[in-house]
Amino acid sequence: MSVNGCSSVGIIGAGIQGVCIGLQLLKKNIPTTIFDSKDPGSMASYGNAGHFSPYAVLQLNRPDILYDVPKMLFSSNGPLALKWNYVPKMLPWILGYLKNCNKKSMLHTAKYMHQILNLSMDAYDEVFQEIDTSNLLEKKGIIYIWTNQNLKSRELEIKVRNDLGVKQKILSTKEILDLEPNLRPVFTGGAYYDYAYHARDPYGIVKKIFELFIQRGGKFINENVKSVKQSTNNETLIKTEKKEYKFEKSVIACGAFSKKLTDQLGEKIPLDTERGYHVHFKGMDKLISRPVIFLDRGFGMTPMNQGLRAVGTVEFGGLNNPISKKRIDYIVRCAKELLPQLKEHQDDWLGFRPTLPDFLPVIGPSKNNKNIVYAFGHQHLGWTLGAITGKIVSGIVANEKTNLDLSAYSSSRFG
Repeated sequence: MSVNGCSSVGIIGAGIQGVCIGLQLLKKNIPTTIFDSKDPGSMASYGNAGHFSPYAVLQLNRPDILYDVPKMLFSSNGPLALKWNYVPKMLPWILGYLKNCNKKSMLHTAKYMHQILNLSMDAYDEVFQEIDTSNLLEKKGIIYIWTNQNLKSRELEIKVRNDLGVKQKILSTKEILDLEPNLRPVFTGGAYYDYAYHARDPYGIVKKIFELFIQRGGKFINENVKSVKQSTNNETLIKTEKKEYKFEKSVIACGAFSKKLTDQLGEKIPLDTERGYHVHFKGMDKLISRPVIFLDRGFGMTPMNQGLRAVGTVEFGGLNNPISKKRIDYIVRCAKELLPQLKEHQDDWLGFRPTLPDFLPVIGPSKNNKNIVYAFGHQHLGWTLGAITGKIVSGIVANEKTNLDLSAYSSSRFG
């Protein structure tokens, strides 16, 4: 039995959430095993924008965005798309989203995102002290740019961040070009978060954290998990395609793939998938010094070791629809609008962001199975929130007290 009152833990999912939770559990002397059918960090963690975004308190459940949704959905040239064959399956999510798209819900989401985002970089700094991040991490800040097209939305974002005490520098076009002279000045202003980090190789960072987890005595089982259940008061069973494993507690941290398991546990959590895309422009990473996000287009660029990574768009279409060439074309077009010197792109990639209708993650015990703990639904901020989720979940598993209000992240909010 561990000193913290938990004898063993199984974690389902070897993305940034799973490996960070695993590492924190080992620090509490709790024997831990991670399960995944894929290589650690090879899913959403691999292909994200690489931004550590502690300022990103506002999400898509905003009345100002709701007004534009129909227009965006019916335009092939916009940041939002829908696979129409998926609409019937998405109806519960859509209804939940409409219910949450108001000022009160927006501010509730912003408040509880800020609570954990505000701790996110300190949690990562602790991890980064223990791994070699040479050529994997840069601390040059992140720039957001915009045009005059949606100034009311920009003013709303600036005000909500100011009210929560989020540090931001508002810049003119000239000040942005002083920082990034290669950008074509098709924008009218922006914001600079000079304290933000970005990854030169997100996959490389997850692998380093995973290697540390293994060095510290963690175990990895490369098998596909079919089910998880709580069999007795102090035993959970994780069943893979090959065999059954017993742990005192289990953690579900497999992102967009978590719903299959929570449905089995009798919880109707309206988790769905935002499909995100990326491409690389090889050898072009020196054109900008730091990530640049063009808010009007819902797209961004990050200088990485593989080249300049252009990422973005939100496409609702589930886990099984094929990659959309229109979405790739849109990202390439946006990138060349800002950097006309870009040539051919490579590496069309599609990943899945796990998203809930109120845009808050689910972090905490299952409603019906207290020894099964959830850690998924971080939408665009899974990368930023990996290390702090690891600390929070390991504390929950070890029955430690916390001064954080975790009620907003509970699965019980879905009735």
